[in-house]
Amino acid sequence: MTITIIGAGAIGGVIGAYLIENGEEVIFIDRDEEHVKAINADGLLIQLKDESFKVKAKAYTVQDFLKINNKVEIVFLAVKAQHTKEAIEPFEPLMVKNSFVVSFQNGLCELEIAEVVGEERTVGCFINLFADYLEPGKIEYGGVGSLFIGEINGQISDRVTDLSNRLQCWGEAKITENIFGYLWSKLAYGAMLTMTATTNNEIADFFEDVTLHPILNAVGTEVLKVAEAEGIIAESFDNWMPQLLYPLKQGEKLENSYFKIAKRLRGYTKTRTGIWRDLAIRKRKTEVPKQLGYVLQLGEKHKIQMPLITKIVHMIEKIESGKHKLSMDNIKDLRILIEKTSFT
Repeated sequence: MTITIIGAGAIGGVIGAYLIENGEEVIFIDRDEEHVKAINADGLLIQLKDESFKVKAKAYTVQDFLKINNKVEIVFLAVKAQHTKEAIEPFEPLMVKNSFVVSFQNGLCELEIAEVVGEERTVGCFINLFADYLEPGKIEYGGVGSLFIGEINGQISDRVTDLSNRLQCWGEAKITENIFGYLWSKLAYGAMLTMTATTNNEIADFFEDVTLHPILNAVGTEVLKVAEAEGIIAESFDNWMPQLLYPLKQGEKLENSYFKIAKRLRGYTKTRTGIWRDLAIRKRKTEVPKQLGYVLQLGEKHKIQMPLITKIVHMIEKIESGKHKLSMDNIKDLRILIEKTSFT
């Protein structure tokens, strides 16, 4: 079955390139016309720390793909969270009986995809890798992480098994019966990383500095409280162990886990988040309000106070609009807010 990847940027480009290297038939679709032209003309280059490789690939803009009226079978959606619905809607009429969509995204995009194509056509995916779109036809792959595939109803299906097998060419793609446990865990971890993106400091700086750990703890705790209220058991990945933070904070073990995270991050060529890159380099809106906005809605539903997540989202929006700067002063503001709450 052909794999159609919507969004040939950091994640979609990396995953697609490895699949092509392994002999899979992959089609890229992207709204960036220059990126599409570069891929068709000279292939897609994946730049790693010590080497690079290039694959020949077919790429289309959305408009050009829709003109040829091809059917889609396996769809990997790898666009920013805020573009989920508009990205998948044009392809729903092209789906056939056994077609399905896999969300290679941040947040809880599976829920929105299911609203468009149906739950039975939606497969969950947790992916944690560090990559950046550098220029048309070129992506930097700066750090290997984890990948889990799972049905949103928790069952182990033939298609999930097949996907896991296909993705072994990228790395150790695993199957899970608790995909939302990973997605919510990443939301908590991602909220911490989002906080770092309000500064020009590297991510590892925050995990190495014990004076900043209370802020990381407070931010992660807010998200994990909502996950618990939703009946989610958060899963561990890549040295991030949410159970050490919440519900019972395990001081020394938690700090040691942060040091391990920092060590892992120091080995990556990508030292800051894609959110930071959107703010500082590409000068475009991030997916933060979409991702964390949904968490805030659920927090309100469960009557959970979330002052830090609220503050971080507001900071990001102000930076996006040019009304706020990237600075460690933003972290000072969060520290002051923590002191006014019961967080420790």
